[in-house]
Amino acid sequence: MLTVVGRDGSPLSGAAVAALESAALVVGEARLLDGLPLPPGARTVAADDVAGALRELLEEADAADQDVVLVVDGDPGYFGIVRELLEQGYAPEAIPATPLVARAFAQAGLPWEDAVVVSARDGHLRQAVNACRAHPKVAVLTGPGAGPAELARALFPVTPRSFVVCEDLGGPGERVVYVRPAEATTRPWNSPDVVLVLDNRHALGETTWITGPPRTPAGWALPADAFGGGVGEGAGDKAGLSPEVRAFVLAKLGPGIGDMVWDVESGDGSVGIECARFGAAVVALDRDYAASDRVRRNVRLHGVKVAMASGDVRSAAGHLPRPDAVFLGPGVLSGQAVAEAVRVCAELRPSRLVAVPALGDVQVILDTLGEHGFTSGAVQLQAARLTPPERPGEPVAVVWGERDAPAPARRAPRTDRPIETIPAPPDEPDIPPGVP
Repeated sequence: MLTVVGRDGSPLSGAAVAALESAALVVGEARLLDGLPLPPGARTVAADDVAGALRELLEEADAADQDVVLVVDGDPGYFGIVRELLEQGYAPEAIPATPLVARAFAQAGLPWEDAVVVSARDGHLRQAVNACRAHPKVAVLTGPGAGPAELARALFPVTPRSFVVCEDLGGPGERVVYVRPAEATTRPWNSPDVVLVLDNRHALGETTWITGPPRTPAGWALPADAFGGGVGEGAGDKAGLSPEVRAFVLAKLGPGIGDMVWDVESGDGSVGIECARFGAAVVALDRDYAASDRVRRNVRLHGVKVAMASGDVRSAAGHLPRPDAVFLGPGVLSGQAVAEAVRVCAELRPSRLVAVPALGDVQVILDTLGEHGFTSGAVQLQAARLTPPERPGEPVAVVWGERDAPAPARRAPRTDRPIETIPAPPDEPDIPPGVP
């Protein structure tokens, strides 16, 4: 029998006490093993890697048939050990305590059904930071090398946020500290569990019927007049894309929570704004101050978070957060300048790059993407509205490249359980017409 018991500093539940009182082997972090109601002769093993310690212990002949209890922090099914145990073929019974995130928001006195919850552990710091850039209320589960200081260095000073740092929740060293990111980079921290990253202007949030971040927008590829003008209207020659072209561009960019998207000289900012509506962090970059002002107006109009930067992407790229997806709009220079802009962006190894160039620049972009390991493609799009009838617009070329596109995950079928054959249902009788 394998049982996982969560602890949160409060008295253990009856089920947890019963599991511990019958255990022959108890494994957990040292700080969680104190004061447990164990039977005489029960063996305790302190380990930071609880799952790894369990594997080693179960290789012993006398441990395989024992009742084993793993003691972990909070809810073992919420960013916890239950998933790892199931993937390794175990079938644990879980007895949860209050999740760390729930305790952290209780300490902060805030509701959390609308919060984005992310883990910065195991190499996911950059995605966690991008979620904090894009959303006003984020709970970050921390780990070694991915704690308050690292979060603060990535966010400060461009993204104004406040931190609630929760250390040793439920333990003897529990401490909840409210700090600004600049202070978080210099203070010593003692095993922080969770950091709440908050935009204080919107930290309360709105009443919702679903947990987590806002749902994918009901409408996208918004009409041109949703961005302050029709197609072809804008600052100078910085025209926005038609909704039909923008829909294709967004499909190739694939923006989502945890992504950083660059919107480079898109004209009206519509591509970056729609990416932000999908939950991505966005930086809009333009050489034209008038176009930048237009983008700012549209950002305020749609109530999203888009960081603005001025300059040429070829010189500014090294000063911006590393992108997951890059859009190079029709305002990017032509000819050799386009190839150079694509090269600079491609060398940063984004997963997706999409450009809307002049027709004569398509091949040079395809060649540049191929040289940098992208699988690329190009299409020419032309659309005309039928109601009311109108003449087709000018053809628009869209070039895209993808790097390291993951293959769909396929879980191997289990062979340790019998296959149940479900009999076919009996033939249904004919239903007379008119009978519901």
